[in-house]
Formats: sequence, structure tokens, C-alpha cells
Amino acid sequence: MPPESPRSLQLSVNGQVVRSGAATLAELLAERQLDSRGGGFACAVNGSFVARARWAQQPLADGDCVDIVAPVVGG
Repeated sequence: MPPESPRSLQLSVNGQVVRSGAATLAELLAERQLDSRGGGFACAVNGSFVARARWAQQPLADGDCVDIVAPVVGG
């Protein structure tokens, strides 16, 4: 039996197509070197907001669209 190949997904992250081995939103953020503990941004997967407390449980699938947004201050 051949060795299992690493997981590889094609995702859209903020409109840019990327390849990722992440199984969850938290893993994707870690791959992109975003500190999920520090705050300062919010995430949505396929247009649905994902609460920070659920990032580690939010699965990713091939073709998912992930938006990572930071609040804009000003008026």
C-alpha cells in the first residue's frame, strides 16, 4: 500500500487561490502566520461568520472560500 499523501486543498483566501494542508480554520490561520489568540480580525467560511471559539472545530473542504477581515477604524 503506498504511503498516504499529505492533505492538500485548493481554497480561496480573501479572493486569492491558495493550496493548503489545513484541516480546520485555525490550522489555516496558523499556516498563514496569523495569531488566532491575539484577535484583531474576524473570519467567514463560504460567506458564514465563524465565531473565534469555533475556529479550531471549523472544518475546511476543497473549494471553500475563506474571508479574513480586520475592522476599519475611522469615520
